[in-house]
Amino acid sequence: MWNFDAFSNNVAIITDGGEILTYAQLKEETTRLAVTIGKRCLVFSMCSNTAGSVIGYASFLNNRIIPVLLNAHMDSELLESLIDNYQPAYIWMPLEMCLEHARFYSIYEAYGYVLMKNISAKDYPLFDELALLLTTSGSTGSQKFVRQSYTNIRVNTEQIVEYLELDENERPVTTLPMNYTYGCSIINTHLYVGATILLTDKALMTREFWAFMKEQKATSIAGVPYTYEMLDKLRFFRMDLPYLRTMTQAGGKLSPELQKKYSEYAFDKGKKLVVMYGACEATARMGYLPHEKSIEKYGSCGIAIPGGKFTLIDINNNEISEPDVTGELVYEGENVTLGYAECPEDLAKGDERHGRLETGDMARRDEDGFYYIVGRKKRFLKVYGNRVNLDEIDRLIKTEFDYMDCASGGVDDHVYIFITDETKADEVRQFVSGKTGLNQSAFNVVYLDIIPKNDSGKTLYKELDKYYG
Repeated sequence: MWNFDAFSNNVAIITDGGEILTYAQLKEETTRLAVTIGKRCLVFSMCSNTAGSVIGYASFLNNRIIPVLLNAHMDSELLESLIDNYQPAYIWMPLEMCLEHARFYSIYEAYGYVLMKNISAKDYPLFDELALLLTTSGSTGSQKFVRQSYTNIRVNTEQIVEYLELDENERPVTTLPMNYTYGCSIINTHLYVGATILLTDKALMTREFWAFMKEQKATSIAGVPYTYEMLDKLRFFRMDLPYLRTMTQAGGKLSPELQKKYSEYAFDKGKKLVVMYGACEATARMGYLPHEKSIEKYGSCGIAIPGGKFTLIDINNNEISEPDVTGELVYEGENVTLGYAECPEDLAKGDERHGRLETGDMARRDEDGFYYIVGRKKRFLKVYGNRVNLDEIDRLIKTEFDYMDCASGGVDDHVYIFITDETKADEVRQFVSGKTGLNQSAFNVVYLDIIPKNDSGKTLYKELDKYYG
């Protein structure tokens, strides 16, 4: 996957704890770990933005050991359930992580991580091209994983490197968990070009994060919509960040208003904003908006990445050729993953998608060939005979109420709007009623202390079902 010899003297990793590894040292560490394991097998890799975590991931992928990337802080009961189901041969995890299992014992330690061997592991057939298992964005504790191949990862890495024009001079700072497909792609692409990855688990809201970013002269930052909403509240636009060159955004649709605000900031400051579109089922990225089009085409997720292809289909699966007609977005390319796994037996399966992915996102294409996501296929309700786009309701509320955290859901004729500011309930109901032209009785506003989100900042809509299910 990566040729570390090509960048031996380059610095590969700098951590917020002061650890520094060159590519030569990274190769040495990854080789030592792989030799300890000694065979192709399944390994649970408990991820954090630390040197030990990256060493493990790089070792596994470069040596045909199959990692399952999981959050090191995931719920212990969920982890136990996954262990019982998949019976991994090893677990690579932080030393401080508590694992109460009689069948695991320690055989190797490095950089704050320990390799635990499973004495009751089961051998089962593994598809030869299977490289990696990742949870989908909404299923942090699910038994369901996306099966990614070596070709998927290599091709998508090369595609991203090409359109972002990455090279060894990059210094990205980690703002996303590496077990999340977007965070993982940042590791993949920057190791590929011999860049220096600045590793920190510090939250974006902390002074420690910004001190580390400024001290290490980070050149790029990445985030999901929630990240950029938080940055706006942190008065990001007033910060002095002379070394920051690129901002990338994926993981959901950024509101057009906020996208325009960041685009104008980037233009004024001589920086780049690259809005991207992707999914774990497509390895990472499928589309991007070229930075030079970020103001002209704000609100758009752009065009297909190099080597990929977008089409729109109607409800009868017929291709839509006219501009400004909404349909389901379909992507084709070598980065479309193999399929899903829900049990160990699924790891022997081959390619079930054959390079084509029906994304479940509804989109339109303008006359210039740029695509605009309008919502999820399943995020629509019928209310008094009218089709209501729940994603659009979320966007309207966030724009009107200073990016107050909110989420909407419901069943036909009953929309539930969840907000985090109890004093705004009546105001929100009246506002949404006015915007949609629907009677206020169609909208139930519910106050929550926090909107449930997964570790990549995406709203967990399924956890809201209990309020109206």
